Amino acid sequence: MTIEPFRAITISRLAHALKAEGRSVIHMEFGQPSTGAPAAAIAEAHRVLDADAMGYWESAPLKARIAKLYLYRYGVTVDPDRLLLTNGASPALVLALASRFQPGDRIAMARPGYVAYRNTVKGLNMTPVEIACGPAEHYQLTAAALSALDPAPAGVIIASPANPTGSVIAPDEMAAIAEVCRARGIAVISDEIYHGLSYVGPQPSMLQFAPGAMVINSFSKYWSMAGWRLGWLLVPADHVETARAYIGNLFLTPPSLSQHAGLIAMDCIDELEGHIETYRRNRALILDALPSLGLKTIAPPDGAFYIWADIGHLTDDSVAFCEQLLRDTGVATAPGVDFDPVDGPHFMRFSFAVSTPQIEEALARLRPWFAARAQAAQG
Repeated sequence: MTIEPFRAITISRLAHALKAEGRSVIHMEFGQPSTGAPAAAIAEAHRVLDADAMGYWESAPLKARIAKLYLYRYGVTVDPDRLLLTNGASPALVLALASRFQPGDRIAMARPGYVAYRNTVKGLNMTPVEIACGPAEHYQLTAAALSALDPAPAGVIIASPANPTGSVIAPDEMAAIAEVCRARGIAVISDEIYHGLSYVGPQPSMLQFAPGAMVINSFSKYWSMAGWRLGWLLVPADHVETARAYIGNLFLTPPSLSQHAGLIAMDCIDELEGHIETYRRNRALILDALPSLGLKTIAPPDGAFYIWADIGHLTDDSVAFCEQLLRDTGVATAPGVDFDPVDGPHFMRFSFAVSTPQIEEALARLRPWFAARAQAAQG
């Protein structure tokens, strides 16, 4: 199957090239926190570099600490042996799919959705089954949509909060999805990488409704450690040995240094919650500015740090649109076609995981640019 490129990476390459030329660039193309790892985690990394030669290693203390997270965040007891530490969420997705499904299996997912869901499924010679999710569905999968698929898919990928929309699945709907999956024998992969980043209250884990779900998470988002490449996959007890066989052959272990730092980062609650307040301010600034940009149709940014905006009144080529926007203003954004191969040419995604001054500067650049585009489109 053909694997499409991740076009936001192409935009980012151009952004870095422009920056090298001396241009002022604001990076809103990736869901990458600009804050960096917690200070205590960085201090621990410096200590470990001087004291530990390191090597292939899976930190038992880190796994125990992650298990504790599930208990106090969701009230779910997790055996640390069910946790497999990975080099971020992307290898966790590969591990979940490769160890659970067979080539040719059909895997359901929302459209719009994270670009790597569709392309990783394709890359493993499985078949993505994309379900259109718009305003009526809160831009999320529903139990009714899964129930209507004929035949039933072998698996489904759930994401709440979601990328690129920031939308969430209500707890009663998540319970209904879990019930449909139980009844129809659909295996669940729940990508919970944006948990902790919610503006509408705490979000449940799929484990609360489907104890046999495979759950992906990462230190990249809430813990602000994207470059450290550390995540995990939580698997059912009867699948641990199979998953271990795959991870041992495909990925070995994540960086030892990242594991040491990650353990400390998990207890830097005050610093991490301060990041959430920054994102909350940024979100409010963008939502307030959207009318002046002429962007009236967006997905509800309930969580994560994205705005998914309809630009169909301005273009039918989101890649060219985002490239021109970058060249003209220095603001890098993500073209919607990455996340939705059908309707995505009419959408774009902004990440507000940058500093508040950068958001303010970006909006100052965007307002006149969008006004000029709107005027040109009208006449």
